[in-house]
Amino acid sequence: MKLVSWNIDSLNAVLTGVSARAELSRKVINTIAEINPEAIAFQETKLPGDGPAKKQLEILNEMFPKYEIAWNSSVEPARRGYAGTVFLYKNNLDPIVSFPKIGAPGTMDFEGRIITLEFEAFYLTQVYTPNAGEGLSRLRERQIWDIKYADYLEKLDEGKCVIAAGDFNVAHREIDLAHPDSNRNTAGFTDEEREGFTNLLKRGFTDTFRYLHGDVKGVYSWWSQRVRTSKINNSGWRIDYWLVSDRIANRVVKSEMIDSGPRQDHTPILLEIDLQV
Repeated sequence: MKLVSWNIDSLNAVLTGVSARAELSRKVINTIAEINPEAIAFQETKLPGDGPAKKQLEILNEMFPKYEIAWNSSVEPARRGYAGTVFLYKNNLDPIVSFPKIGAPGTMDFEGRIITLEFEAFYLTQVYTPNAGEGLSRLRERQIWDIKYADYLEKLDEGKCVIAAGDFNVAHREIDLAHPDSNRNTAGFTDEEREGFTNLLKRGFTDTFRYLHGDVKGVYSWWSQRVRTSKINNSGWRIDYWLVSDRIANRVVKSEMIDSGPRQDHTPILLEIDLQV
């Protein structure tokens, strides 16, 4: 089974934009289509509350024929056109789709951050974890989110094994970013966020990239758009993950980044896993 996750940074911009960045983004989404995964998880879709427009659906259906779509968008009292997630999954699959609320603080439960697909033998779930914000203004809320989300995944894991993807907005270890020393108090690399991710793994989950690749350095999933040379210099962060229940870690065949060329921001991540008995 092949699965792809990507923080797409506006689904509409990728599908209908006319900028040079949009062209780069379409090359990336075409690469994903060529991989032909069973399911694709998109984060930061920035769609309105009622989901994709007709034109967007037509483009998606052309690019990904024989896929179903499920979306979870930000709705009031949260900001509109903010955050959001989308799943595409092949139409020969028949999951139960849910849009969990986890008891998160503030408006986080209304920001379209989680979609879960339940299959007969496993759960496939994606998350767009809230950023701690400028000046760490949302760090306390983020800490509560991390606990609530770990509780949620652990509960799923009690029933069936779990495959969890997404933008977790944290570089877990020093080797997960190029410049740890200068980012100690930066959102995504605070002690609190790193401890939150450690706690999640301790609940029974495996970081599949580290499981397969060990302590390899210099492999990242995000490069800042604010710094023109961040990708050229590989000044990146690994903040996007495929996690699996510990008991199926040995079924993971591949966990790697998909080359997004010169496009900065997030790159898609690929998981291949063999769940056949």
